[in-house]
Amino acid sequence: MRILHTSDWHLGRSFHRVGLLDHQAAFVDHLLSVVEQEEVDLVVVSGDVYDRALPPVDAVELADETFARLAASRAQVVVTSGNHDSQIRLGFNARLADAAGVHLRTRWQDVGAPVLVEDRHGPVAVYGLPYLEPDAVRLPWQLNGRSHEATLTEAMRRVHTDLDGRAGARSVVMAHAFVAGDAERGAEMACESERDISVGGLQIAPTHLFTGVDYAALGHLHGRHTLSESVRYSGSPLAYSFSEATHRKGSWLVELGRDGLERVDFVDAPVPRRLATLRGSLEDLLVDPAHAALEDCWLQVTLTDARRPRHAMDRPRSRFPETLLLSFEPEGRRTDRGPLVPRVDGRSDLDVALGFVAEVRELEATTEEALLLQLACDSCRVNEDADRPVEVGEVG
Repeated sequence: MRILHTSDWHLGRSFHRVGLLDHQAAFVDHLLSVVEQEEVDLVVVSGDVYDRALPPVDAVELADETFARLAASRAQVVVTSGNHDSQIRLGFNARLADAAGVHLRTRWQDVGAPVLVEDRHGPVAVYGLPYLEPDAVRLPWQLNGRSHEATLTEAMRRVHTDLDGRAGARSVVMAHAFVAGDAERGAEMACESERDISVGGLQIAPTHLFTGVDYAALGHLHGRHTLSESVRYSGSPLAYSFSEATHRKGSWLVELGRDGLERVDFVDAPVPRRLATLRGSLEDLLVDPAHAALEDCWLQVTLTDARRPRHAMDRPRSRFPETLLLSFEPEGRRTDRGPLVPRVDGRSDLDVALGFVAEVRELEATTEEALLLQLACDSCRVNEDADRPVEVGEVG
């Protein structure tokens, strides 16, 4: 059986105000072509289909088109919900979708009940574990602990209880969670675009929970990771933060033989535009020929000029038009100034505002800026010549 493992589509998400829906649609086209070219029997989507619980209409339309195309393909499909998804909205009409070969598994009540897929060697039991919020299942499952480890331990107990009654069946588990060998390894695997799912400071579940299954298809982390030969993250198909600039995006193509896992290969996804970071003074960045290859990249630029340049965003874009994020880390600026305690007694509002600009920017305001600040101060000043309102009971 050939399985394509993907996750974390985040349909409807943007990248620093750049819409990504067209690029997400291109990934769907790629996914369908892989299904046909690689003769995929089963597609597993391990959570975070959408970027938020109430997705925009165009994202819902893309998901609807995607599932319809997958239903018409050669593959069966199992989809679980992630921490970004609404379990109810994603799971709507799940029983009708089952009949089309698209199996939506979003309810904790169904944990331990597999989707059964057949090949020439017999059945493969696919256990879809949606994102399991510890507080939501603690009481019904009578858990002693309040953590993702306790929740997944119980979920896997239910999986093994069912699997023990299926002699000879191979198994695939889908889970949307933060899984790692230890906290140090977890810190290395995480990136900025993932939503924190910690509960009481505890978010990481150990890898050994997935012992005893042929393949564990994980979702939540946006980078691809191999925790063991049979426990893997596919990562997101697109980059959603500059911390993912070095990620290799795509899906895992997994092959199960008669006796279990036989082979795993990575299938690269199309890259709509490369990500890169630049650091240096503005003038150097604008003229240095070493940066020519980055002129069409989505860029995060950090300026190190001692003083913040004027038109700081417009000028980098004259050479790097896809600059999306700009920050300042001036070299040589004093870092031990401590908190600013300004003297304001006896000073006019405009004088205080001009002093603030000079302190923060280390550059005096221009004449035009001073005029704007004067206008702002004048518009906020109480009219001292206005009649004082008459108090209740006061003789007018």
